[in-house]
Amino acid sequence: MTSVTPKRFSLAEYHRLIELGFFQENERIELIRGQIIQMAAKCTPHSVCNTLLFGELFTLLQGQATIRNQEPIILGEDSEPEPDLAIVRNRSDRYLDSHPSIADILLVIEVSDSTLKYDRETKLSLYSESGIDDYWLFNLVANCLEAYSQPYQTQDSFEYANRQIYLPNNAIALPHFSSLTLDLSNVFP
Repeated sequence: MTSVTPKRFSLAEYHRLIELGFFQENERIELIRGQIIQMAAKCTPHSVCNTLLFGELFTLLQGQATIRNQEPIILGEDSEPEPDLAIVRNRSDRYLDSHPSIADILLVIEVSDSTLKYDRETKLSLYSESGIDDYWLFNLVANCLEAYSQPYQTQDSFEYANRQIYLPNNAIALPHFSSLTLDLSNVFP
């Protein structure tokens, strides 16, 4: 008896499909654990939160790091997610030679409403497994920030040991930039 298994793509195969024009120009996709995932459309609160957050981080960081807005990051040989925002180390090539990899990433941020379950389970597990130290989830359903840190592995999954909840009237220190504080009241729509 033959079992049926989905075709998994490597990062190289995924990039080749993009080069060949396999996907439509404006198609929003990402590679997660070898699977090509179509990303959900963004609702207005998601777009507003993402825009406000980018502006606040840009002002706070003032060139101390690079802020990537819905751009790919490389996590191993089979994952290239496009988080809503990623704060990465400055590099002299400005990431022209390659997208940021694990060693470059300081903080990954997802803004979540309709994709909350996916971002809390699939993305959280992927970021933890990859060794991303800090993952922020702007939960627009409960109107709070879930800040995850200290990735670890259980017997059958990858999690974060620390989860803290911040409300829209709170402020939070940026990981790797402890003197910089983000006022969440300027971010939540």
